[in-house]
Amino acid sequence: MSDVLTKTAATTPAPARKLPGPRVYAWIAGLVLLLALPFYLERFWLQAGLFAMAAAIGAIGLNLLTGATGQLSMGHAFFLAVGAYGYCAFAGNGDDDLTGLGLPTWLAALFAVALAGVAGGVFSPIAGRLRGAYLGIATLALIFIGQHVLFNAHDLTGGFNGRDVPPLSLFGLTFDDSEMVVAAVPFGTSEKLWYLGIALLVAGGLFARGVLRGRPGRAMNAIRDHQIAAGVMGVPVARYRAAVFVLSSMYAGLAGVLLALVFQRTVPEYFGMVLSLEYLAMIVIGGLGSVSGAVVGAVFVSLLPQILTRYSDSLPLVSEAGTGGVSPGEAAKYLYGAALVAVVLFLPGGLVRLFARRPKSSAPKPSGTEGNDR
Repeated sequence: MSDVLTKTAATTPAPARKLPGPRVYAWIAGLVLLLALPFYLERFWLQAGLFAMAAAIGAIGLNLLTGATGQLSMGHAFFLAVGAYGYCAFAGNGDDDLTGLGLPTWLAALFAVALAGVAGGVFSPIAGRLRGAYLGIATLALIFIGQHVLFNAHDLTGGFNGRDVPPLSLFGLTFDDSEMVVAAVPFGTSEKLWYLGIALLVAGGLFARGVLRGRPGRAMNAIRDHQIAAGVMGVPVARYRAAVFVLSSMYAGLAGVLLALVFQRTVPEYFGMVLSLEYLAMIVIGGLGSVSGAVVGAVFVSLLPQILTRYSDSLPLVSEAGTGGVSPGEAAKYLYGAALVAVVLFLPGGLVRLFARRPKSSAPKPSGTEGNDR
């Protein structure tokens, strides 16, 4: 009997390995293209891409909270400000007469992200008990509190004028305009930060994807779809809401640190209500509850005003600010406002649905077999 089993096992063909699909090759090609762009693009496009990367990181965090868990947040800009100004305070050395602890910049960046998480943790008991519009109104208060602190805590934030951002140093590499030549191409701040932005975005996207595809993601979706049923099934609703709020705050803090490094100066006016509304537009336009949707929406919303500014001379009805026509910033708001309405009406799943694979249609049944289904 054993000989028969041995022969059968020997003659059974091994299961064929599943080859990577075209989407995997597309992602690899896209990543290779991103890695090569600093060698060919001018600084304007690199900075625009860095703004999009920072926006995508923050949008992923907001999508975990709003898209996957169903918690509306209007205070996302507050946590970006905590990350940006926290990095300046931890890394600053006090030479500009502002508060600075003089920590190593890489450690200051970690502490800034942690500080944003702590700020989210302080607010998390409220986030764990409120939902919908009530949470949105509560988080809106964070914007007003944050703006008051940013404009009036001059020793910490620099007031209306903001404060300079110390360049990041990591593994002996300083992300500033110091001369660095790679393959006969001079690398400045934008070129160096480009690869840091890619690494942070990929790491943040993969982590969020793992969360959504695992047990926490199923619990978050259950809370979003039916809170009472989720509680009956044993999901600790308040605990999950609070934890996701903290995680979303840390993503916003990381985006704030990257934005500060790109801008090289923090300005309080930037971290206002308009920024929070733009992040909500990003996740709705791109696709709620999807990591790729957050990235697509962030790229669309963040790049649109910069492209309009770049080509304002050749676009109809768009002109430079102060010349009497529609400024690029206003035109961008009109366009992605119209895109937001169009997505809600005609493409509820967001722009990411345009790139999603359609399910294969089942083969038609032969005639005369309909009665067998009963």
